[in-house]
Amino acid sequence: MQLTLLKAKLHRARVTHAELDYEGSCAIDANLLETAGILPYEQIQIYNVSNGERFTTYAIRAAAGSGTISMNGSAAHRAHPGDIVIICAYAQMNAAEAVNHKPRLVYLDEHNGINRTSNAIPVQAA
Repeated sequence: MQLTLLKAKLHRARVTHAELDYEGSCAIDANLLETAGILPYEQIQIYNVSNGERFTTYAIRAAAGSGTISMNGSAAHRAHPGDIVIICAYAQMNAAEAVNHKPRLVYLDEHNGINRTSNAIPVQAA
């Protein structure tokens, strides 16, 4: 049996650009990609906290240290500069691998700087 688990998350990233006439993708600061373990051209899910949109695209590298989160092509219709988004990548693994899996969680500030990292989400209180 194959399971799909969260591999990486960039939590509360701020969209900095929306480029309708660029190849469809999401450009992400190279430092953020590396910290999260997301590879260029890897499929990502984007959850727009600001407007409720959810969509799939792929990651491309933006300049390291730039703080860039750019929605490109059709994604530019779903997220705009200033929107808060959660960017996730998932991995498939067997049940034995899943037992010990730890995601890379990267929590960002309002300028897409790294506030902290973690590998577990706290239990949600009622």
